[in-house]
Parts: sequence; structure tokens; C-alpha cells
Amino acid sequence: MKMMMMQQHLHMQRQPWTRLQRLCTPPGGASPALLQLLPSRPRSSPASLAIRASSSVSSSGSGSGASPSSGRNLPWLIVGLGNPGSKFEGTRHNIGFEMIDAISEAEDIPLRTIQHKALLGKGYIGSTPVLLAKPQTYMNLSGESIGPISTYYKIPRERVLAIYDDLDLEFAVLKMLPKGGHGGHNGMRSLIEHFGGKQDFPRLRFGVGRPLGSMAPSAYVLQKFSPKEREELNATLQRGVEGVRLLTTEGLQKTVSTWNLHRRSRMDMIK
Repeated sequence: MKMMMMQQHLHMQRQPWTRLQRLCTPPGGASPALLQLLPSRPRSSPASLAIRASSSVSSSGSGSGASPSSGRNLPWLIVGLGNPGSKFEGTRHNIGFEMIDAISEAEDIPLRTIQHKALLGKGYIGSTPVLLAKPQTYMNLSGESIGPISTYYKIPRERVLAIYDDLDLEFAVLKMLPKGGHGGHNGMRSLIEHFGGKQDFPRLRFGVGRPLGSMAPSAYVLQKFSPKEREELNATLQRGVEGVRLLTTEGLQKTVSTWNLHRRSRMDMIK
């Protein structure tokens, strides 16, 4: 009896993606690519699912869980901005891609579908369905991919998190905001353009600092991180994963008000 209750609760937790699947299935049925994208049964073992369901039931009973009206279990579209191609791998301008890769690995969400000019992965963070996206346009055209994805999956702007490199933040500083301008970042400029000029969508700014001397910022962001920077960068990526987890499980307001207070990497905090 207890196991049946756990299974029923788990089924209720997964409903947001079920609703999303119904919304996104075109007349006549879904295409093979879409069927691959839409979520299937989680890969976790039955035992781990039972433990997770039991934990969620306990949390709901104590008043700390997400209620159906809280919006926490509605899907999130998490976008990392960058440039496709091997020559851009490991550059400052591609830190958005690296954050998506870190989330993909940490949450076991494989990126294996190409749709709307983006590499996509679907899965869950906790009980919240998420869609990870790496636009395969060049940076300046990112909105051509993300705008249609948001429309097709009926994910509103306030549930789209954009992750990108920021020259105006010191290296390894992370900052999550509920809205804002493009700050001179062409990828963000493109997203705003394809959202009809609306800027009210959350973003995770990943500090890369500014170049020393007379180097042009456009050249600086296309350089690879130094070995010393890379060492700290790996810790900062994990901090970013923690921030995304908090966002998807506890909401934007709590993340902005609490997580931003500790946004430097662990390595930096012990210096």
C-alpha cells in the first residue's frame, strides 16, 4: 500500500512534462526527433525513485515541498550561450556552453537531440522538468534558436534562464538576476530581440573579467582560459550547478536573495 502511494505521488510529480508533451505534439503525431526529445521514464532505479518519492511526501507534509500552485514543477528552459565548433571550445565566450555541459553531467541529462538549431537535453532536476539548450547558431544569432524553442514548448520567458559570459564581472563571480538588458553581449541582444524586445527573463552572469592593457574585448573573449584560471573555473562551474539546482527547486526569488550572497567560487573564498 505504501509503495502504491509513493508511485502515485511520483506520477503526479512527473505530470508537468506530460502536459508539455500534449501541448507540443503536432496534429498527426510527433516526429521521430520530437519523440526522442520528449521525456520518458526516469533512468533512476525503482529503489531510488521510491526513496525520492518518500522524501517528497515527507516534505509536502511538513509544508516545505512545492505545492501545485507554486510553479516550481513547471518546466524550465536553461540556455547556455556560445559558439559552435571545436575552435571555440574552452574560450571565455563559450562559458555558457560549459555550464550546460556541467549541468548535463551533474544531473545526468544527456544532450543528444538537434531541434530548432540547438543541441537539446531533457530531464529533471529534483522533480522539476528541465530542457537544456546549446544554440548551434553563432552567438549573435542565438535568439533565432531560443525564441522558437520557447514558443514551440510554450515555456514563458520567466522560465527561461540564459547563462553567458560577462566582462563586467570579475573572473569567477556568478550573479543571477531576474531581468536586465544585454549589457553589450550580442547573444543576449539576440535573445531580447526574439523575445519581442522584452527583457524580463532570468539570467546567470558568469564573470570573465576584462582584458589587461589594450587588448580588444572581442579578441579577449575568444581566448582560452589559462591553466590557472581553469583550475578555479572548474570550482566555479560547480557553484553554478548549485545555483541552477536552487533555482529549479526553490524558485528565482530565493536564489537571487540567498545564493547571490555566496557567488564566488569556493577556491576564491579560501584565498
